[in-house]
Amino acid sequence: MDRFQEMKVFSAVVEAGSFTGATRALGMSKAAVSRHVADLEERLGVRLLHRTTRKLSPTTEGEIFHARCRELLDNVDEAEAEITSRSGEASGLLKVSVPVTFGVMHLAALWPAFLARHPKLALDITLSDRVVDLVEDGFDLAVRIGQLPASSLISRRLASTRMVLCASPGYLQRRGEPQHPDELLRHDVVSYSLFSAGENWNFTGPDGEVPVKVAPRVRTNSGDTCRAVALRDQGIILQPTFLVGADLAQGTLREILPAYRSMELGIHAVYPSRKFVSPKVRLLVDFLVEALADPEFD
Repeated sequence: MDRFQEMKVFSAVVEAGSFTGATRALGMSKAAVSRHVADLEERLGVRLLHRTTRKLSPTTEGEIFHARCRELLDNVDEAEAEITSRSGEASGLLKVSVPVTFGVMHLAALWPAFLARHPKLALDITLSDRVVDLVEDGFDLAVRIGQLPASSLISRRLASTRMVLCASPGYLQRRGEPQHPDELLRHDVVSYSLFSAGENWNFTGPDGEVPVKVAPRVRTNSGDTCRAVALRDQGIILQPTFLVGADLAQGTLREILPAYRSMELGIHAVYPSRKFVSPKVRLLVDFLVEALADPEFD
């Protein structure tokens, strides 16, 4: 029996949490997957999996063996990728996670050019504002906006975006324009609930740091909703230039309190740390760096 195949099948079972999930991941029959695991346990003389009617989990020995299998399998993938990079064009599937609004507004139009440039590569793109676990969820790369926490991930800055306090001319005509951040407490504020600072908005102005705890009339986890409410003259928003830049240029939204600046956020490509970065990931990172070198929202 092929030991490499046994390790690959066993790892797929552990990572999927079931034989059925492993069959989908590997494109094998459930009988073949079960046979590989049974043969592996018989050869090693230990039980690697706890099996019940409702749950499958690795034994202590199974956890140890899975960690070693994963290391060996990753090394094989990296070795193949390195040879591919030296001898020919990169190929395979890239699984990518990107934020919803930024992904629609600024990345969707880029993917065709990347595919045309690299015909042997395929893309699996997930749009989500959830911070995914790249390793556990099997992503090759993610685009993240904000201040990155310390982690084992490798990051490369692609661009930046500025948070802008703005409202529509109609709202400002009806309610008046605030002259100091403290006056936001007397205005209708539309708050983005996934903002890392929550409702504690901080500004830097002529009088130094000015923190304001806003009391939103509308709270939402969608930046698009914030923008839509503001465009209908219903409130003040604090949103990134990648979302409202065109509105500001067209005059449908107007920046307010320009002397009081909010934060600038980095837009990064992040990917798991390994000794060797696969050619397909490197190609995608380099492409995004090039494509976002002079963004329209900067």
